[in-house]
Amino acid sequence: MTNINNFNNIPAEKFRFAAKNDFAHDKKFDTKPVSYFQGAFRRFAKNKGAVVGGIVILFLVLFAIIAPLFTPYNPAYYDQAFAFATPRLKVFAESDINFWDGYIQKNNISYLNYIQDYAYGLETGREIIKNGEYTVSEDGKSYSYRRDTYVGTKFGKYKIISEEEFKDIQRYQNETGTQVIYPTVKTSERPKLEINKYDANIYYKMENPKAKTIRPKLDENGNIIPNYWKYKEGSASSLIPEYNSLRIEGEDGIQEDGNTYYYAYGRRVDGGVEVRMDYYGYYSYYHSEVLKDGIEEPYFIFGTTGGGKDIFACLAYGARFSFIFATVVAAVNFIVGVIWGSISGYFGGKLDMAMERFCEILGSVPSMIIITLLKYHMGKLILERGLYHLLDYQSALILFIAFFATGWIGMAGRTRMQFYRFKNQEYVLAARTLGASDSRIMFKHIFPNGLGTIVTSVALVIPSMIYSETSLSYLGIINLESGNTTSVGTLISAGQQSIIIEGCAYVALFPCAFLVLLMLSFNLFGNGLRDAFNPSLRGSED
Repeated sequence: MTNINNFNNIPAEKFRFAAKNDFAHDKKFDTKPVSYFQGAFRRFAKNKGAVVGGIVILFLVLFAIIAPLFTPYNPAYYDQAFAFATPRLKVFAESDINFWDGYIQKNNISYLNYIQDYAYGLETGREIIKNGEYTVSEDGKSYSYRRDTYVGTKFGKYKIISEEEFKDIQRYQNETGTQVIYPTVKTSERPKLEINKYDANIYYKMENPKAKTIRPKLDENGNIIPNYWKYKEGSASSLIPEYNSLRIEGEDGIQEDGNTYYYAYGRRVDGGVEVRMDYYGYYSYYHSEVLKDGIEEPYFIFGTTGGGKDIFACLAYGARFSFIFATVVAAVNFIVGVIWGSISGYFGGKLDMAMERFCEILGSVPSMIIITLLKYHMGKLILERGLYHLLDYQSALILFIAFFATGWIGMAGRTRMQFYRFKNQEYVLAARTLGASDSRIMFKHIFPNGLGTIVTSVALVIPSMIYSETSLSYLGIINLESGNTTSVGTLISAGQQSIIIEGCAYVALFPCAFLVLLMLSFNLFGNGLRDAFNPSLRGSED
């Protein structure tokens, strides 16, 4: 065997001249250096699922921020007259498409309810029966059609208002062209039974006023005959004369038997004026002229709950509260958990043991016990300290304290694990040898390497907080219904009851869809962040 160290014994024929290409030199990099975060962004962008999840999260966050600015409603608003109003978009409401149009299919409608809907549409000009289309059962006793859910209670019962309001409504009608008050019916010609006696929807002549089911008297063409109260010119002592109607014919006077008659729109009674008032028209008048809250007509994109609350507004405000609450809790837990876990994991020893035992004791206390104790004592404490302005935020404060009390422990544990994993690595020993301080080693060398796992956990803490808050409000343990604050869980609970009582699945559809999209997108987004901030994958994006 030839000794390669014996240079003198190498034969001359083994030598040859070196070519120019045989010399290798270091070359200058043609590409720009990539920072840690630039590389993380490139790796994240390659994960299509994470990108889609991020886009969905951005959309949900923008919805929570912007949507409340584009609706005149808020969680405090409610109107029982428009309970279970179905979702409506004008583009569908004005078409023949039976979808998102504010109508609902009603089957087995009694003749009385059908004739009231038909008569209401005939008198007001509103299409309560879509396209006037309906079907009759074989026995002729029930009807089926698509019914407008935005007519409220129609005329409801006869109402008593002040003469000042009566005149103001007249002014509003003349200025806007919106009919609110319609001709009334003489008391002696109203239905006789108590169940129908005060029903202002019955304005037509009846076959039998004493019957339980009121059937209208029809003319020779099959049309209902209005039975408006008419008074002779100059003889209206208890009636309100000189009222201008926008829809009813004969306002200039009706000539009968050589006399001029007018329709009566109000009757003076104790307390004011008794009128037949269309609630849909009055709704517009009351909001635009009295409340002046920017609401011109009832219009609910996502529909309403059984309590008449606008689902779109409640979901937007609830989503905004959920994002703000979860982000604040996650940020506080992150800061406290990282500081606690880094100290525990870096120094170890007895300090680590003491800190871990404290975490175990605190973590063994169930959150439900904390919430229960806070619910019993928080209100009393606020009143004793005179902090009355915090009463509206009592439930949110209870949730924050309960989630923070033990929420940072998981973050501390993950941070501690990462510090134990990296604190004895060669680069840490080299930094310590070169005189780096403990704080520099902890947050300059160790913490960035464990950032992937920590950031991923933070991204998953936010939906976890939202889910926990939603669950507690859904179960009724925490009530966040206060002022302009509400919860997605409260909406889901209302939706469950609506499905059971009325079969209105849309009440639960939108809040459930929001929660599902939120949880799914945050999981995809968190997985993408985990891979993006993993130092072992650095350089794999090229």
